[in-house]
Amino acid sequence: MKRERKFKFSMPHAYVIMMTMVLISAILTWVLPAGQFDRAVDPALGRELVVAGSYHAVDANPIGPWAFCMSIFQGFVNAADIIFFLLFACGYVTLLMSTGTLNALVGSILRKIKDKDYFLIPIFFTLFALGGTTFGMNEEAWGLIPAFVAIAITLGYDRIVGASIVILGTGVGFAAAVLNPFTVGLGSSIAGIPSVGGKITTFRIVAFVCFVTVTIIYIMHYAKKIKKDPTKSYLYGVPEPTVTASRDEVMQMPFTGRQKLTLVGFGIIIMTIAVGVAKFGFYLQQLAAVFFIGMVITGLINKMGPSKIADSFVESSKSMVFTVLMIGFARSIEVVMSSGNIIDTAVLYLSNIVKGFPSGLSAFAMLLAQNLINFFVPSGTGQAVVTVPIMAPLADVVGLSREIAVIAYQFGDGFSKMFWPTGCAMMCGVMGIGMNKWYKFIWKLFLMWIAMEVILIMGAVMVGI
Repeated sequence: MKRERKFKFSMPHAYVIMMTMVLISAILTWVLPAGQFDRAVDPALGRELVVAGSYHAVDANPIGPWAFCMSIFQGFVNAADIIFFLLFACGYVTLLMSTGTLNALVGSILRKIKDKDYFLIPIFFTLFALGGTTFGMNEEAWGLIPAFVAIAITLGYDRIVGASIVILGTGVGFAAAVLNPFTVGLGSSIAGIPSVGGKITTFRIVAFVCFVTVTIIYIMHYAKKIKKDPTKSYLYGVPEPTVTASRDEVMQMPFTGRQKLTLVGFGIIIMTIAVGVAKFGFYLQQLAAVFFIGMVITGLINKMGPSKIADSFVESSKSMVFTVLMIGFARSIEVVMSSGNIIDTAVLYLSNIVKGFPSGLSAFAMLLAQNLINFFVPSGTGQAVVTVPIMAPLADVVGLSREIAVIAYQFGDGFSKMFWPTGCAMMCGVMGIGMNKWYKFIWKLFLMWIAMEVILIMGAVMVGI
């Protein structure tokens, strides 16, 4: 009797998935017509904005095999800033963890809160969310992910829990922002409306609280489930980073004077990031310098010689190879679509869809369009300068306020960034999590976000925002 062969699906390697996405983007340059909007510098903002109604056809530039291969390299070049920022940030965090300071801190906290360690999730999540909602902290915090992954695994959770505290904390705060200058501030300025005001600010605070609460509950539910039964983890069977001590061992660790001094340095770095970003416009280059200085000083505090600090930096860089390659591939998608002149075409088509909806559903259509546009323009500021000059006047035409147009842009940019592969591929690379594992975790939460976006924006229309 002939034995039947059962087909077993095997998830492709993460790099294969990303190369496929780049290939699909290249194919789209052969399908979508090439076109661009005119752009002009706004003197008040000092930024180049799209001129509404100026779309025109341009020479097609379909991406062939040779250009496709070159776009991979160009993607890595374009991603150099965040790649090297992460190398320096991870270098600092790796050296910090090697001193045992974080384990000693966690042990000290656990001795006080005992079996209530799950409260650490909402506390740290809220802190990161506040950074995102006020001064726009997002990628700047990614360098701290290894530290929170180590803490989460020590407490009996998994990498997803630790990484989500940082990634989703800053991401939700950034997306449901109250004062974020990179979305609320820029979007409102382009639309010609105040960024703060009675109704709109109240709405944003309510939205922030709703999104943060739902996301915290979702993470805590997952965390409790996998702590009770580790086989429920989406990473079950996947090797996790080596943990230097178990939960019980950590609780027995003394908190030495040297470690306390190291922790003070860690706190100073966090404050420097917050103040630097909020007050002095620090971004990746300046923050990389902060982490480099922190790495050297932390090494000296713990009596490490220059060679030992250098060895630690090299080892941490080795562990980041998968991450930085994922980031480079993700940027290649943007390179292909930009070189093929199809990004503005996609924006035009999606804005035309909004016009075709009945007036009562225009806000929903605008929200849907912004979520889809984020696939093509994963940058928050990039999406603002391309879409808000089009969507704000369009809101006037369909009978909506310009505030609604900015809310749609804000939600569409922020939340879908944590789901579309053009955005989450970089996050998965930083977290060291396969995209298939991340999607298993995030898809239900993303649907909850979408439902909340629709309810909130329709509510905003009903109350006259």
